[in-house]
Amino acid sequence: MARHAGYSRWVFNWGLKAWSITYQAGLKPTANKLKKFYTNYVKPDYPWQSQLSSRVYQYAFVDLDKAFQRFFKIKGTGYPKFKKKGINDSFTLDNCGKWIELGSARIKLPFIGTVSTYEALPHCQVKKVTLTRVGKDWVISFAYEQERPIPEKKMARVGVDLGIISLATLSNGEVFPNLKPYRKASLKLSRLQRNLSRKVQGSKNSQKQRIKLASQHEKVANLRRDYLHKITSYLAKKFSNIVIEDLNVKGMLANRKLAKAISELGLYEFRRQLEYKCKLYGSKLTIVDRWFPSSKTCSSCGSIKTDLSLSERIYRCECGLEIDRDLNAAKVLANQAVGYTVLACGQSAADGSG
Repeated sequence: MARHAGYSRWVFNWGLKAWSITYQAGLKPTANKLKKFYTNYVKPDYPWQSQLSSRVYQYAFVDLDKAFQRFFKIKGTGYPKFKKKGINDSFTLDNCGKWIELGSARIKLPFIGTVSTYEALPHCQVKKVTLTRVGKDWVISFAYEQERPIPEKKMARVGVDLGIISLATLSNGEVFPNLKPYRKASLKLSRLQRNLSRKVQGSKNSQKQRIKLASQHEKVANLRRDYLHKITSYLAKKFSNIVIEDLNVKGMLANRKLAKAISELGLYEFRRQLEYKCKLYGSKLTIVDRWFPSSKTCSSCGSIKTDLSLSERIYRCECGLEIDRDLNAAKVLANQAVGYTVLACGQSAADGSG
């Protein structure tokens, strides 16, 4: 698998360089033209490539074509970059038009042979699979069709306040604590990073240590990703209308004292997952304007406090209400956010576009 990943990387880099040279010569290159030239005039000069699957280099040109399509069509997308060994090593395989059968912890991959997976895969047939190296492990990914789940009866509306102490506080009183996976693993990550810095750069021991460090980073990322998936799935399945704030994450990260704590929350990923899961399970996602004063508004009488410091964890109002700050904000989002909602694209609902 490592050899196939290297094959895919080599072909992609060749195609990227050939594209640049061809364009500078005044021609109009395409991935399909480069692939034909490569097949007829370049590949025969490298006998080692005949020992690997020919489908790998063809999908490398597909990836190259997609990279340039993003560059030309999506504003802000940078020019495609050369791939480096050990960084996002991956390759794609298919079975030359035939289906690849999945359904157990052992699967037969074209050209590579039978491999075992950590857990049993769903019973399905797929056209292609992509294998990616993550640390010392290989991850298989694929797409297949399944019936859309039937939405169950749900509770009406819930406000969700995201924070640092508690990742999510719901207006019904439920609280999802912040796991702080990166902070808990920071000591081990620092030790691994320190050991890596002491190795001779480019040596085998350095490569082994780099894999250990990458595996630990992936473990932390998986813990956070799994936790976010569980929370967002729970919300999308249980509630018909979910109300969250349009947080300015980039602006929040400008606070150096809170940047590390905010960055490990995965706030953007939380919203991204909610958006597609609400469509999947038939729920409505309401996103409130970032300037809506949910934390300063009383959920009982509706009055707004002019001053409220971050250290005040209990919201106290003149009407006599004393409530947890995050719970109060969640209740405000659920009850008083109708006039402040915005669409996922950022347009105001009041402008008639929604």
